[in-house]
Amino acid sequence: MTPGLIARQIAIVLVIAVAAAGCSSSAPSRFYTLDSTAVPDNAPAVHTAVMVGPVTIPTAVDQPQFVVRVASNRVDVDELNRWVAPLNDSIAHAVAGDLSVLLGTPDVATAPLANFNPSYWVTIDVQRFESVRGEAALVEAVWLVRRTADGETRSGRTVAHEEVQGDDFDALALAHSRALATVSSDIATAIRAEASETP
Repeated sequence: MTPGLIARQIAIVLVIAVAAAGCSSSAPSRFYTLDSTAVPDNAPAVHTAVMVGPVTIPTAVDQPQFVVRVASNRVDVDELNRWVAPLNDSIAHAVAGDLSVLLGTPDVATAPLANFNPSYWVTIDVQRFESVRGEAALVEAVWLVRRTADGETRSGRTVAHEEVQGDDFDALALAHSRALATVSSDIATAIRAEASETP
């Protein structure tokens, strides 16, 4: 084997080693959820079954990555900080958890289940889902509560603005969870109103 060939092979090995080191030292992705953060509000329990969904979200945030506003006309898509599940599904699960707490009923679902006959069906159109790291989370949603027995509906719009308590993405996800709890509170109020009018 000639010295030139040996030198080339050593160079190739070094390039591969450097590339592998670069890959191993890159920051790992982090994955986040939206959680139920509602607390009981001392209102009487509503013993009823509720289905949550579908939930629609703006196309701009319908992706695994966090979409963070950095200027009035510019956002960053953060490749290393991601939602663990589709955002519309995560919103539905967070709202369902909130409603279970606020209404005092375990019978809240986000998908059809055997022998589950909801008395109320909740649909949510999230029109704004904005994230400003270290500053604020904003959720604006139009929602509809439909009583399945007679099709009676009650709708509303909720704009929830939550300050972010920290500069990391954990704090940003938590702020969104709190904003969704505000949306859920308005929906729970509508369900209580509908239930009180049920003959």
